Amino acid sequence: MATRVLTTESGAPVADNQNSATAGVGGPVLLQDQHLLEKLARFNRERIPERVVHARGSGAYGYFEVTDDVSGLTRAHFLSEVGRRTETFIRFSTVADSLGGADAVRDPRGFALKFYTEEGNYDLVGNNTPVFFIKDPVKFPDFIHSQKRDPFTGRQEPDNVWDFWAHSPEATHQITWLMGDRGIPASYRHMNGFGSHTYQWTNAEGEAFWVKYHFETNQGVRSLSNEQAAETVGKDAASHQTDLLQAIERGVYPSWTLYVQVMPVAEAADYRFNPFDLTKVWPHADYPLRRVGRLVLNRNPDNVFAEVEQAAFSPNNFVPGIGPSPDKMLQGRLFAYADAHRYRLGVNHTHLPVNAPKNATVDNYGRDGLMATRNGGRRDKNYEPNSYAGPAETGRPLSAPVAVQGWTGTHEAPAHTKDDDFFQAGELYRLMSPAEKDRLIATIAGGLSQVTRDDVVQKNVAHFHAADPEYGRRVEEAVRALREG
Repeated sequence: MATRVLTTESGAPVADNQNSATAGVGGPVLLQDQHLLEKLARFNRERIPERVVHARGSGAYGYFEVTDDVSGLTRAHFLSEVGRRTETFIRFSTVADSLGGADAVRDPRGFALKFYTEEGNYDLVGNNTPVFFIKDPVKFPDFIHSQKRDPFTGRQEPDNVWDFWAHSPEATHQITWLMGDRGIPASYRHMNGFGSHTYQWTNAEGEAFWVKYHFETNQGVRSLSNEQAAETVGKDAASHQTDLLQAIERGVYPSWTLYVQVMPVAEAADYRFNPFDLTKVWPHADYPLRRVGRLVLNRNPDNVFAEVEQAAFSPNNFVPGIGPSPDKMLQGRLFAYADAHRYRLGVNHTHLPVNAPKNATVDNYGRDGLMATRNGGRRDKNYEPNSYAGPAETGRPLSAPVAVQGWTGTHEAPAHTKDDDFFQAGELYRLMSPAEKDRLIATIAGGLSQVTRDDVVQKNVAHFHAADPEYGRRVEEAVRALREG
């Protein structure tokens, strides 16, 4: 077997990788030592900006297999027939902490999935909860600032966290999810995933439907208590990464069953609450789960930085038969996600192997930029229309048009009969067992009791009272006992 030769970035062989070139045996280091300078300069640039949110993550490759016929709902080719398999890449993540944070913490989990379809890459960006804290993207930067480290103390402050929630009553539903028993998944394998947003499916006849995605784990849902989580973090801060890596290496491949809820477009306007409100779920009694297929993860990345840290998911990466909805949070993310990747990775981040389409041909007039690898030249023009047989548009939109009307400007969401911020939070609370309620109250009170301002505490308690009288009373009593004790 031939010996591999260490080289510089330009391919020249390296004579000595243990000693720098110096002026004499004891002399200073020489500027002419190109290998040393290149090595240090590259080391200084090894880190790229971490994600503002979802910084801490893990990933894996796998496939999605269609198990049930949904061809009457969407013309997406990768969903067109039972048995069809599509290669996928998934990235799990925590939301609030930095790249060096622990895995077993109370935080929503990102559930971002890339389908390498024959019609281009389709990205589905979701969470392990079916709802979110806010419903309008203009609030997102403020929300994240409130959950991140305080600019003065340098730590996450309960005052900031609960103060924002006190002024955002729509967060009550997601708070009830997050502070409940599923707030700390035992592993990425043992949690469900949700598209969370409402999306549009369009069939071959042009008929449109609103859909919500549900990925139910086939390993069963398992979560950690606060005490178990603290113990886990102390033993292995990267516990979820360790679990996912080792399970796949052992051949114990995690899997999820995908279901969708389907709402005919005509029913949205008169539904009892806004179906595009990210702080609410569609009750299964109204729109039952319909099985689509299964997701299986069977291969670990070879390089975490190249494939997980550089993985870029954009919810505006649709394929024919799938499109957006009027969900305001989704509309904001259609811009923000792709823009974040252009900042972190560069305008040509889609050339990176983990992000590049594997089963579709990329052919467009995008040119140049940092680290460009697909630029055309002698054969192709860099403009359109042209007379040189360059790529041309199809004339067929990916999804059906969405009707809009009225004056431009800033608007509140349209009012529906049950469009309050507390109804579904109360329903979720009433579904819990007595033991689940006890743990929920204890977790909320543990955080809220650390808040120093009485008015912030009172505003949050009022939200829980509005969701359910018992819920509010118990939170109020538990917070008072902890503060007085």
